[in-house]
Amino acid sequence: MAQMRFNHMELTLARGALDDALRSDLRSFYGEVLGWNLMDLPLLGQQTFYMAPDDGQFILLAEADEPIQSPGFDHLGLLVDTRDEVDTLLEACEKIASSDARMKIKRYDDLVQGALTVHAFYVKFLLPIYFDIQCFEWEPGHEPEKRWAYA
Repeated sequence: MAQMRFNHMELTLARGALDDALRSDLRSFYGEVLGWNLMDLPLLGQQTFYMAPDDGQFILLAEADEPIQSPGFDHLGLLVDTRDEVDTLLEACEKIASSDARMKIKRYDDLVQGALTVHAFYVKFLLPIYFDIQCFEWEPGHEPEKRWAYA
């Protein structure tokens, strides 16, 4: 059976929402805090916004007459390597939240599932979905046989 991973997600915003002010705010958080590569991208007759955490995955923001609505905890999971990385990103998000009410954070206790501990928090900022920023901690000898690695 073929192995696969997520390549991209397109999120639609209301017409007129993807203006210069929003693009600037997106650059400040997703570019400077999370370290993503960002760029304006003309595509299919509109100026979309490309957001890439690495060279193989991206989120494309586009405007639409019927934009996505996500009032619940719909989310996209972002995996980092270590607990310290999760905690550092949480601290950066909390710093922003202290002065910007648009930043929404949901803290979670560690989720222990047998030999796996998931350390995570949710963050929602400027976009219509949450991001679940997490790391996996496997007990020694219980790591998965197959997993993606960035080389």
